[in-house]
Amino acid sequence: MAADNGKKKQEEGGEKEKVVKVTNKSVVLPRKELGGRECPLVTFDLPFLTFYYNQKLLLYKGQGGIDENWEEMVGKMKESLEEILVDFYPLAGKLGKDEEGVIRVDCDADNVGVEVVEAVAAGVGVAELGEDESSPLLQEIVPYTGVLNLEGFRRPVLAVQFTKLRDGLAIGCAFNHTILDGHSTWHFMNSWAEICRGSTAISVPPFHDRTKARDTRVKIDLPSPGKPLRSESDGPAPPQMREKIFQFSGSAIDKIKSNVNSSLSNGSKPFSTFQSLGAHIWRAISRARNLNPEDYTVFTVFADCRKRVDPPMSENYFGNLIQAVFTVTAAGALLANAPGFGASMVQKAIEMHDSKAIECKNKEWEAAPMLFQYKDAGPNCVAVGSSPRFKVYDIDFGWGKPDTVRSGRNNKFDGMVYLYQGKGGGKSIDVEISLEVQAMGNLEKDEEFLMEEQA
Repeated sequence: MAADNGKKKQEEGGEKEKVVKVTNKSVVLPRKELGGRECPLVTFDLPFLTFYYNQKLLLYKGQGGIDENWEEMVGKMKESLEEILVDFYPLAGKLGKDEEGVIRVDCDADNVGVEVVEAVAAGVGVAELGEDESSPLLQEIVPYTGVLNLEGFRRPVLAVQFTKLRDGLAIGCAFNHTILDGHSTWHFMNSWAEICRGSTAISVPPFHDRTKARDTRVKIDLPSPGKPLRSESDGPAPPQMREKIFQFSGSAIDKIKSNVNSSLSNGSKPFSTFQSLGAHIWRAISRARNLNPEDYTVFTVFADCRKRVDPPMSENYFGNLIQAVFTVTAAGALLANAPGFGASMVQKAIEMHDSKAIECKNKEWEAAPMLFQYKDAGPNCVAVGSSPRFKVYDIDFGWGKPDTVRSGRNNKFDGMVYLYQGKGGGKSIDVEISLEVQAMGNLEKDEEFLMEEQA
């Protein structure tokens, strides 16, 4: 209902009131010379070249006097960004190739810098951008909407936009996904905020040696500049979609987990919170899509491999160290069986993704490199990214914690799911789902999925 009211207010207010006005553009450089550093892209990074920039949005409610303190706040964020880029130097570079044609991040003096935009949206409030239903305004608040990671050869690998709202501040960030995964994204954001609060050094320095994760040098053929990744032969255009956040309280998560584990046989390993919630979402989306019993449906999770590789990597490893893990079944089997059936498939797929499986997948890709696109996700896919373990609500730049954290509009397709630490704290989890319009309408009415949240 809140989303409908927001749309109505936008229509009544008119476009002039809602326009986002850019007031300044600049390039922020690392405070110290990087000395011609470079960062190789390895097997874990390269498949993401044909994804889009990963977009994140943090909304902060004004603590009073935001108009008077705006320039000071932006100044502090830019100064601390200069400082933190010394530690997280790959984010200050651009994509390039070495003499053998292997892709890397160049951080020499001619290629460094983060694109920073300052803007004002006087008619837009924090609550409007933080509504459960995704606002079309996000593409004006978060930079690089619709920009492929391949553009990192011509653009900075990190872009930031600070937007002064009617009652607060929006920080929109676009990260080139070939440079880092979600774990590293939030490591950077928390470190940046730490410096902005006044710390002289970050508490958790990043580990940058990507050759420790993979030392195989891979050359890949890139699409020609301007060549569309999708053609008429790929079939019909993607369906119209809606994006919405469903908030699950800690008690609802406990109920879901208890329900999924209720069918466990004696001696079986209990299902984790992720496995339980994943099965809950998978079943609900399959119902919402009105799949036939014989239709296959795929569940995909982007698994963090830091502790799965041999030897294990540091938690502080900066880069991509994730792989897509798939499991598939018929919709009829998924829905006719108890929830533990789907959870057991997810559990088994994740447990089987050990160091040997990771090595095998890397070797297969290196033998025949392929740039991933969303059409490769599989039929009736439910794909889960991000993690409620990321402390997104701890990112305090010095004026309090975020009111809302969400994704931008990039890397969304029918069945894409992002999990976030719940705004309500504790065990709560926010589930951000993108679905075809009709399916989303069905999901919104699914009492079994919603639990107590919409009561």
